[in-house]
Amino acid sequence: MAEIRFSESVSARLEGGVLLVTIDNAPVNALSAHVRSGLMASLDHVAERSTIAGLVITGAGNTFIGGADIREFGKPPVDPLLPEVIERIETFDKPVAAAVNGAALGGGCEVALACHGRIAGEKVSFGLPEVKLGLVPGAGGTQRLPRLIGTVMAIDLIGTGRAVKAAEAVALGLADSIAADPVAVALAFVQEQAGKPLRRTGMIAVPPADAKAVGAVEAKVLAKARGQAAPAEAFRLVKAAGELDLKQGLAEERATFLRLRDSVESAALRHVFFAERAAGKVEGLDKVSPRPIAIVGVVGTGLMGSGIAVSALTSGYRVVALEPTEEAAAGGRARIAETLGKTVRAGRLTADGRDECLARLQTTAEAVDLAKADLVIEAVFDDLQVKTELFQKLDDIVAPGAILATNTSYLDPDAIAAATVDPSRVVGLHFFSPANVMRLVEVVDCAKTAPDVLATALAFVKRLGKLPVVTGVTEGFIGNRIFSAYRREAEFMLEDGALPQEIDAALEAYGFPMGIFAVNDMAGLEIAWARRKRQAATRDPAARYVEIADRLCEAGRLGRKSGRGWYAYPDGERTVDPDVTATIETARAAKGITPRAFKSDEIMNRLLNAMCDEGKALLAEGIAARPGDIDLVMINGYGFPAHKGGPMFAAGQSKG
Repeated sequence: MAEIRFSESVSARLEGGVLLVTIDNAPVNALSAHVRSGLMASLDHVAERSTIAGLVITGAGNTFIGGADIREFGKPPVDPLLPEVIERIETFDKPVAAAVNGAALGGGCEVALACHGRIAGEKVSFGLPEVKLGLVPGAGGTQRLPRLIGTVMAIDLIGTGRAVKAAEAVALGLADSIAADPVAVALAFVQEQAGKPLRRTGMIAVPPADAKAVGAVEAKVLAKARGQAAPAEAFRLVKAAGELDLKQGLAEERATFLRLRDSVESAALRHVFFAERAAGKVEGLDKVSPRPIAIVGVVGTGLMGSGIAVSALTSGYRVVALEPTEEAAAGGRARIAETLGKTVRAGRLTADGRDECLARLQTTAEAVDLAKADLVIEAVFDDLQVKTELFQKLDDIVAPGAILATNTSYLDPDAIAAATVDPSRVVGLHFFSPANVMRLVEVVDCAKTAPDVLATALAFVKRLGKLPVVTGVTEGFIGNRIFSAYRREAEFMLEDGALPQEIDAALEAYGFPMGIFAVNDMAGLEIAWARRKRQAATRDPAARYVEIADRLCEAGRLGRKSGRGWYAYPDGERTVDPDVTATIETARAAKGITPRAFKSDEIMNRLLNAMCDEGKALLAEGIAARPGDIDLVMINGYGFPAHKGGPMFAAGQSKG
């Protein structure tokens, strides 16, 4: 039979007396208004024809339905609304099956939940990730999922927003079966179910749940939520599914969804979502083809270098890792192997995958082995002379088309590039430690970086599964420059009367996983101390300078590694140290400062203003392209809570 078109994105054809309905709304088959109206029209078509047994819903391409069209958020609602479409599917007189061919996320998972059968393809995933946008499912997810998989697992999936693959979905009861050809099996299901009583998800009783298990999963999810509202609302709704009838539960869910949708928290997380889509986009670069990269050279296999090597290996690249001696090269290989082993133990890599990675790894003490590399990333000591001498040496070894990338945190990559034969092939790739775990990479567009070199660096970072944010050249780039600004403000407050534990408590209450002084102790105080000593000769003598951190370093208090920093660490536990308080009081007295008390709100306002002011300066100087780029750097590199949207977004809210 010829194709029937129900809307611009929904078409169908008759297969063995069953209507096969296909959603084709690139790129992710989002539930736009024309998808919803097309689904309704297809149901009407089947309802009106006694010769059609029922229908199968599937998606074109690699996605079933990728969720709501969030471009519609904030705009007047367009009928039919998704809950209406889903209710029509669930209560339909004829069988409706979902042939889940790819990701069924958010509203897509809710559509599948309402169907009378769910056949999963081998590479599918199901998930309700709304909490990641500060929301709860708004079309029945919190009410139907616990009826299929129970309260505990529904809280886990909805509260974390994690997706499950086909095998877990079937084991949980979320999907009925896995099939190499889910459409064929779904068509057979509809034919077989025609005229029989249908299993309607909303009519199933929620299985009894163990209160202790429910409490445990709630506690686990809330610990990761760090003050975000949506997960707790999701728990309440999932538990309500066992206490209310479907109609009441759906009404409560919808009201909660609409309230959260209009919240600042959801606006912040949607801002982050769109900022991630825009990240790495550079004007005019979309027409530039990246250079092919097959072999990645990594110079230095310490914590940073081995992490970069692991990221490249697990992304399918061959890696040549260079150390100055054979003994150091062997140590580097062992470090990389151990990190891959941890990834296997964590379930993120198979043992075969680890072995394949190690087969693609060469560790060497011979620099000439880098001759075959298409991209070389240095992760050596952060010293200008060390790095420039290395790049000058590589000039004579690597092919003319190979790219040289520096992982410096604070040095000037333009100065490094200028020392090479061809500065146009030098780019900055500032990874965050541990590099195999942290998503953020600042991609530094140097003064002479060629467009195709920048395009290659961006493509490489994306293939690593990481988030690239482009930055211009400035000391500390985007992240460390803002970090320095708000650390400076924190130290001003120390002199003025606050204590490290009070400032850290304010940051942690706001949603940071760790306060700034605890972070400094974790990183080690000696790096920033060395930098301050380098800058001492050029520092403006009239500018306010806080010497407290210098006094701690001089006393051998270099952070966790020395057992003492801003805090003491007896038995590894962070504790307030009276000696630090005494050092601070001495510094205040030397400057004649009378200390005053600080409230948590004032501490946070001053820190946020310091971040925002530095962010505005980065935008004005053209170092950062967009406020959202700054927010992404602070969220993904420095622990800024995503549900607050980043410092630039948060500043806009406080003024709005």
